[in-house]
Amino acid sequence: MASTEEVKEVDYSLSNPDTLTKYKEAAKISEKVLKTVSEWIKEDAVLIDLCEKGDALLADAVSKVFKGKKIAKGVGHPCTISPSSYITPYTPLKSDLEEAKTTLKVGEVVKIQLGAQIDGFGTIVCDNVVVGGKVAGREADLLLATHYANELLLRMMVPPGVVPAPEGAPAQKQFTQAKMNMLLEKVAKSYECNLVESTTTWLFERNEIEGKKKIILLPGDGVKGDGLPEVGEVWGVEMGLSLGSGKVKTLNNRTTLHRRTALTYGLKRPSSRATLSEIVKKFGTFPFSLRQLEDERAGKVGIVECVRGNVVRQYEVVADKDGEPVSRLFTTVAITKNGLTRLAAPPAFDPEQYKSDKKITDEEVLKILEQPLSKNADKTKKKKKKKTTAKKTTDAEESSDDE
Repeated sequence: MASTEEVKEVDYSLSNPDTLTKYKEAAKISEKVLKTVSEWIKEDAVLIDLCEKGDALLADAVSKVFKGKKIAKGVGHPCTISPSSYITPYTPLKSDLEEAKTTLKVGEVVKIQLGAQIDGFGTIVCDNVVVGGKVAGREADLLLATHYANELLLRMMVPPGVVPAPEGAPAQKQFTQAKMNMLLEKVAKSYECNLVESTTTWLFERNEIEGKKKIILLPGDGVKGDGLPEVGEVWGVEMGLSLGSGKVKTLNNRTTLHRRTALTYGLKRPSSRATLSEIVKKFGTFPFSLRQLEDERAGKVGIVECVRGNVVRQYEVVADKDGEPVSRLFTTVAITKNGLTRLAAPPAFDPEQYKSDKKITDEEVLKILEQPLSKNADKTKKKKKKKTTAKKTTDAEESSDDE
């Protein structure tokens, strides 16, 4: 009798330590490359050059991990740098001569977004960098508002009961998307800013950065969020604010950022089939830029039928309707039984560095901002408090001895 081998189903959930390890390795790469690209931001720097160098760094770093393992790995999101009023990730093409000349201007709030993926576990991160480094006036208001709104959203995403409520506080309830929107708008209004229309936070899955669940801030007509975070999930958390109305407009720039969909379609043109074949092989279902294809010009031709047949989705270039500065943060987080962990996150933000005459006064918002994201964070806070108290006691005793 012939023996049959059982094919073991691989556990790709967070309960498998291997999954978390891959997420963390991808996250380290994403954060490291983001830091390096941020250091390149200066007046008159050519945007496309920075994007290409960022991609090269991502690819090189990913190639050095999990060597010898038969797993897919690579760029999970190309390096994109969005000028001040741009909302969506942006990267021009060298073959589009006018856009290829785009340079950075002093005082601009640019958004750097990129990511790495290992075995289909992608970690995307985005941060705001002001060209020239000096931040004052309304740009300071914008960045402060974005920071606090992002921190508030992260705390509202923690499922109730995961992190114990402060002593004497009422039992926690799950925040609805309507409640999230209401409280986040309060933060934005505190700094005279507006949420960017249809800013979307997605459930991340293996080989999928736009899962079945999503949280939409300031949803547009006919659009609504669906689902809330649960323990065992990974999410890509996006926060976008504007000094303008927050309403969006589509620009005339060429769409260069794309992603393969799950649909199939019989492509008629050989150029289209060749382009799709390269996309599948190089990027899987992760976002990519046409400039990452072997032949950029051929890719511009081949992608047309792919988009028309819906086998590839294009990300149009969108900006603030009023042309005002826009900020964006993106954090990849894991929700575990201990709370929320930032896997890939922008660098730590120091509010003291930004001067503003505005502040949050809403008591409910302030109370939520005080809450820890995880049980471990609470323990660390207590340990620090203990150490500080012990140091004060020791200093007081030494002072007393001196007397």
